[in-house]
Amino acid sequence: MPHTLTAAVRHEADVRKSRFLALAAPIESPEAAQAFLETSRDLQATHNCWAWRYGSHYRFSDDGEPGGTAGRPILQAIESQGYDRVAVLVIRWFGGIKLGTGGLARAYGGTAAECLRLADRVELREECQVLCDCPYADMDRVQARLLAAGARIEHAEFDGRGVLWRLLVARADVAALEALYTDQTRGQGEWCVLEADGGPAA
Repeated sequence: MPHTLTAAVRHEADVRKSRFLALAAPIESPEAAQAFLETSRDLQATHNCWAWRYGSHYRFSDDGEPGGTAGRPILQAIESQGYDRVAVLVIRWFGGIKLGTGGLARAYGGTAAECLRLADRVELREECQVLCDCPYADMDRVQARLLAAGARIEHAEFDGRGVLWRLLVARADVAALEALYTDQTRGQGEWCVLEADGGPAA
């Protein structure tokens, strides 16, 4: 079972006078990964190299370092430790001594790997999407109960009658949450579990 980080973490290393700073964080979407990288990069540094993985989606960047010496080693550090939904940025300040391609790969990959080794991790639960609706009069109460029970609101649409939520729910908790939702809406709401293709479960 893959893991993710419980919180952002950092680790710094010096390699032959170059300073490397790894910043790692859990992400809720590919867009969140890009936002983390944009807000965390140091424009005064020599290079801002990074990688992230979110399920089957991943990206990485060497940011001007020789191809294959930075982004891919960072991604390999994420994957080799069984992480998912994680972004890692490794910032380098050049110290005047060239490291060579092998040295760069070891420095970037090693700094990222040590950062992730030092981090607190949590097992990722298998989730599914649920569509459900709620009238405005019950919205605050039902939302509070669902969130307290572990559901996460991925999207909300509002119309004249109320709100339509798309929730992320642990697959193991679907039945219990449906019972809670039915009780809170007095059986008036619609609860539909979606499969990976976005269609309703059979």
